[in-house]
Amino acid sequence: MKVDIDHILFWMDAIRSSDDSYRTLEAFWKGQIKSKLWLIDNLKPFVTKSSSVEIHGGWVGVLASLLFLSDIPITKITSIDIDPSCEKTAVLMNRLENINAKFTAVTADMLEYSTNSDIVINTSCEHISQEDYETWLSHIPENTLLVLQSNNYCINEHIRIAETLENFVQQSNLNVAWKGQLELPLYTRFMLVGYKNGHRNS
Repeated sequence: MKVDIDHILFWMDAIRSSDDSYRTLEAFWKGQIKSKLWLIDNLKPFVTKSSSVEIHGGWVGVLASLLFLSDIPITKITSIDIDPSCEKTAVLMNRLENINAKFTAVTADMLEYSTNSDIVINTSCEHISQEDYETWLSHIPENTLLVLQSNNYCINEHIRIAETLENFVQQSNLNVAWKGQLELPLYTRFMLVGYKNGHRNS
């Protein structure tokens, strides 16, 4: 992955212009970036044609920007987050792609969002209850490739952590095509790639 100066400058603009610069900078912490690059590396083998992507819980748009900088063939990314302050920052973070109509940020509850993309990524599984997760999953079309991340980091805002990778598999109710874990200094990140149980993309 090559990061060009234009993207770096837009990242800096997004940080400076955000309502909470320090909170935005958290998206660039080492554990966050390592988790996103790990996701991209392991998603790549599953994307064999140009695809549209939705990121549910897209935060300030850093994962979207890194996906655009990868060699995964992506036609468009939509970043969905319930926090209205994220939309402006995510658009600035992905300004070049937004100008070219390849990136959109939406303020919405992912439990109520109608999915129509080839790939849906949810790296916020620890932030929603099991009941809300099941509601969210029920809205995902069966031929959609799903990428899920969670962790075992026990803090107040994490209401449904996974103790182990197998625990995350049990929580997620997917036909798992790939699973793995990434050891980080404060926690372990878990990831699954797959489809709803009983369904695989043909």
